[in-house]
Amino acid sequence: MKQIQLGNGAIALGAIAAGVKVVTGYPGTPSTEVLQTVAKYNKDKSINVEWSTNEKAALEVAAGASYCGLRTMVTMKQVGLNVASDPLMSLIYIGIKGGMVVLVADDPGPISSQTEQDTRHFAEYANLPVLDPSSPEEAYEMTKYAFDLSERVGLPVIVRPTTKVCHASAPIESDAPRYEYTLEGFVKDPKWCIFPPLAYRRHVEIERQQTEISAEFDKISFNRIEGSGTLGIAAGGVTYAIARDVIDELGLDVTLLKVGAAFPAPEGLETEFIKKANAILVLEELDAVIENQLFHVAGKKHLSLMIQGKHNGFVPSAGELKYDTVRSLIAGFAGVQLPKSEAALPSDLKLPARPPVLCAGCPHRASFYAVKLAAKKSGKKAVYCGDIGCYTLGNAKPLETTDTCLCMGGGITVAQGIAKAEPDTLPFAFVGDSTFFASGMTGIANAVYNNNKITVIILDNSTTAMTGHQPHPGIGKTMMDTQSEKISIEAVVRALNVKFVERCNPLELDKAVDTVKRAYESDGVSVVIFESPCIALVKPDKACEIVDCIGCMRCVKEIGCPAIYIEDGKAKINDTLCTGCGLCKQVCKAKRIH
Repeated sequence: MKQIQLGNGAIALGAIAAGVKVVTGYPGTPSTEVLQTVAKYNKDKSINVEWSTNEKAALEVAAGASYCGLRTMVTMKQVGLNVASDPLMSLIYIGIKGGMVVLVADDPGPISSQTEQDTRHFAEYANLPVLDPSSPEEAYEMTKYAFDLSERVGLPVIVRPTTKVCHASAPIESDAPRYEYTLEGFVKDPKWCIFPPLAYRRHVEIERQQTEISAEFDKISFNRIEGSGTLGIAAGGVTYAIARDVIDELGLDVTLLKVGAAFPAPEGLETEFIKKANAILVLEELDAVIENQLFHVAGKKHLSLMIQGKHNGFVPSAGELKYDTVRSLIAGFAGVQLPKSEAALPSDLKLPARPPVLCAGCPHRASFYAVKLAAKKSGKKAVYCGDIGCYTLGNAKPLETTDTCLCMGGGITVAQGIAKAEPDTLPFAFVGDSTFFASGMTGIANAVYNNNKITVIILDNSTTAMTGHQPHPGIGKTMMDTQSEKISIEAVVRALNVKFVERCNPLELDKAVDTVKRAYESDGVSVVIFESPCIALVKPDKACEIVDCIGCMRCVKEIGCPAIYIEDGKAKINDTLCTGCGLCKQVCKAKRIH
């Protein structure tokens, strides 16, 4: 039966059809829906599905199951691969038993990430096969193939969709699970322990395998040559689909190389393509991976031709390749004059900027404001070290309480470095509840162990809000529809020997300010846990109302809530946005908000 699915849903159905038995991951846009879709279709609980505490833990759990012969999948976004890279690099040398797919969703743009990264580079660095789907339909087929390939070569296989594939929709015809298990279980063998002599022998074997996999990639349907013109266009991933549409729209006669299995390079197919073309345009997101392969093959085979791409500046080196951009590039390459778009905006028309803001009623706004007010009382220079999540938006005006943002959990350790360099500063570190479990605990342990005086603000809104409200250990709900005992953040922090630990509702502003002040005045590491649920999880109270506004604009200037706006010099509240959190009422010195 056909059903409309996101690309992420198609990958999930492909894994189910391939007989996956363990799926682990950590939520991260644009990958999140893969694991959630597996859980949705796991009615009989035959697949073990879990949100792990971070990507490293997810990969290690999947590796253990793979050692026993089960087919496993790990899901993450591109920055999550950085976290998982330690076990993954060793796993390449140890090898796997049951097929293992590492789903890494890349985010060109970036649209919802702190970095642009191209996972195909990691695959080449690690000598791992990587598949780059161009559509949800192909993502479904590629996922099934990836499990088979993984078992044949004894290595994890990376499937690397980009944002446009992850979040595109298409009708998917899914198969019933077709993989029959004769589970042998874990068999003791010295190969499961990584030792230098074993690593050396396996490295030699892995390098030899690359030639075999490359030869297979010359023949699979995901890599192919289309057309017969003397102009050549090479493309991979969703950029191939866009290029295909543009070629048809412009009626061009070109030879098109589709590279869906990107590493190891299909050198035989690429050689054939180069020989057919007089000039080549390479279109790909994100980096010049296919382009480098073509230069390598051309040099190796002593073939000479012009290659237009990222290296000579013909193709943008950063960001997404959108339809209009690809259309313009192909037209310029083929010498086609495009008509001016009727939909183009007049050059003097400037759209207003719409910076991202915290939601109306978001408790993080109250937390940031309380810390800011408390810091002012100290008379010291305050530095606010942020983290990855909704609360990165604390950097926006008027709050301006995110001075640094490095990576998940990084705010806690960056604050320690600032405290060492400038002992007279007041360093604050913000971390969310989900991120605390993912990578924040080690930073707090480091601060306690090394006597670093910082104040950590844990923003506990009872969910992983940034990626779509997934559960975490502090909530206890699992993806297998079970309820485990909640892990208390306060208990964990106290177990790490933090002496000052207090919990507080940030929407009780005076109490919140006092708590933060007492925290930074205490000795050693101090932790304030601000507890208030994400506004998306609770039913809003009655909206606030401004009566006889005196026009001081304190509520607008101090907290920047999107439910408050100005009309005729007076502040007003949009009651469709307002959640009745009451923060503005506590800010208004004129007592005009009720």
